[in-house]
Amino acid sequence: MESRFPSCILVWFVCSGLLFSCARVQSAFHIPKNFKISSLIVFGDSIVDPGNNNYINTPSRANFPPYGQDFLGGVPTGRFCNGMIPSDYLAQALSIKELLPAYLDPNLQPADLLTGVSFASGGCGYDPVSSAIEVARTLSQQMDQFREYKTKLNSLVGENATTQIISQSLFLVVAGSNDIVNTYFDVGVRKKQYDIQSYTTFLANSAGDFVTELYNSGARLLGLVNVPPLGCLPSQRTLAGGIERKCVEQYNQAAIMFNSKLSSVIDTFSDKYADAQAVVIDIYNPLMELIQNPVSNGFTVVDKGCCGTGELEVTVLCSQELNPLIKPCSDASKYVFWDSFHPTQATYQLLVSGIYADYF
Repeated sequence: MESRFPSCILVWFVCSGLLFSCARVQSAFHIPKNFKISSLIVFGDSIVDPGNNNYINTPSRANFPPYGQDFLGGVPTGRFCNGMIPSDYLAQALSIKELLPAYLDPNLQPADLLTGVSFASGGCGYDPVSSAIEVARTLSQQMDQFREYKTKLNSLVGENATTQIISQSLFLVVAGSNDIVNTYFDVGVRKKQYDIQSYTTFLANSAGDFVTELYNSGARLLGLVNVPPLGCLPSQRTLAGGIERKCVEQYNQAAIMFNSKLSSVIDTFSDKYADAQAVVIDIYNPLMELIQNPVSNGFTVVDKGCCGTGELEVTVLCSQELNPLIKPCSDASKYVFWDSFHPTQATYQLLVSGIYADYF
């Protein structure tokens, strides 16, 4: 979730052309027992950006303390979190690799390409205007990087092996939150052109176009993660939740509206492309469950992030160099959110565990 207060939350997946077929949107992937998902390839925003923004000229970065304080070695890698992010946990759950690297990392090894990378850029959205606001790589630019990646893969293993790897890859796309929260509501640059009904339709159709582009590039196992309860993000509670900082119902309703339209678009995609699996993965309800019932899920704080005051800070505003007197919380695992926009490692771990159990 990147935004001016970064946003980032979710859309996923793509795998083997001849092995799968589905007529409608599925509630889970149907993976043959003898089939091995070969790699994880990720597009989207800051929820799944493991550090690509470190290597572009943008203020939307997280490569400084306290980001990464609970990561391996306590190193700030550019992940918008205190530790690991969903793409890392999913790669582990699928027994692909321990961490999913950033495609733009200059230390990326040729062997890393064989098992997948993330092209995600913090601040990205389905709407290219969102990326312009946040100075992020658009989905179109991420797709160009994917084509470059395929060329590199081809030089490593040959055309036939490249085609097989791509067809057996799980493609993860996570986007939409920046568009709704930042571009439409906070900054409001799209309000002159759209009402929320027409804007969410535009976003859902854009998601469908991107998934079709992935399909045309060889992807066959497709998953789209919907957007979370955006009105309950700590930053939105502060900006639009009133003096009591309540969840902003208007924003949550916009998220629900988009999620419904996204499902319809992917339903249409599945009707058209029977040799692909397409699954919309629900993140809205699982995260809302954690927010509404924190104690039973091991959390104590749901309305503030761990870093800074927790009410508005994100990215550079969480920097310990900028705010040396405001220390992050002592135990981030008790917080649903790390900063005012992004969940903690503990939240991601719990959510991905549920996703893996429900969809694989």
